[in-house]
Amino acid sequence: MTTPTPPPAPGPLTVLIADDQPLVRTGLSLILRAAPGIEVVGEAGNGEEAVTEALRLRPDVVLMDIRMPVLDGVGATERLVAEVPGCRVLALSTFDMDEYVIRALRAGASGFLPKDVSPEELASALRTVHSGEAVVAPRLLTRLIGAFVTAPPPAAADLSGLTPREVDILRLIASGLDNTEIAASLTIGVQTVKNHVTNVFAKLGVRDRAQAVIAAYESGLVRPRTP
Repeated sequence: MTTPTPPPAPGPLTVLIADDQPLVRTGLSLILRAAPGIEVVGEAGNGEEAVTEALRLRPDVVLMDIRMPVLDGVGATERLVAEVPGCRVLALSTFDMDEYVIRALRAGASGFLPKDVSPEELASALRTVHSGEAVVAPRLLTRLIGAFVTAPPPAAADLSGLTPREVDILRLIASGLDNTEIAASLTIGVQTVKNHVTNVFAKLGVRDRAQAVIAAYESGLVRPRTP
């Protein structure tokens, strides 16, 4: 009897660092090289280089500075989503309240972090993004969007395909509640909430909670708060 060959061990999470400041790139690289299970496969000094290197290296995640010359992080994110769909983008910003962050999330970034996060938070965020989840803290996300989304754009998100329960779920997501809190609020099971969330994402054509919250604001379901 032949002994089955065990499946190969999963490889490291590969990361491309894109930042126009060499010192920042070096610092991020040193931090991530010390993190178990993470491999820095390349660096880029602007958005154009980030796209070129991502097409060549096919990293799991691009750690993307928002404000860069030649092509900024927003434009680079748009191109990566279109040209390297298997790659996730984690945006970095010097300021929490940065209008570029909202633009990056709209463009397809899976979340964002301020540049002063701890090494542990950075590594954890990269793993979360790689798993398919958003890393923007829901309450911070709603604060950002409340500050910068002042009116629905011309192509506002269409919620007409959602059931009344799914609309309730989206409203609670946009208010910053996680699945457990939503389940408690609606007196339903957590797995039921997860099923509804999956349906909401599919119907809205969004990838994660970050984009779902933006859709809620753009549709007018939730109104921006005063900064």
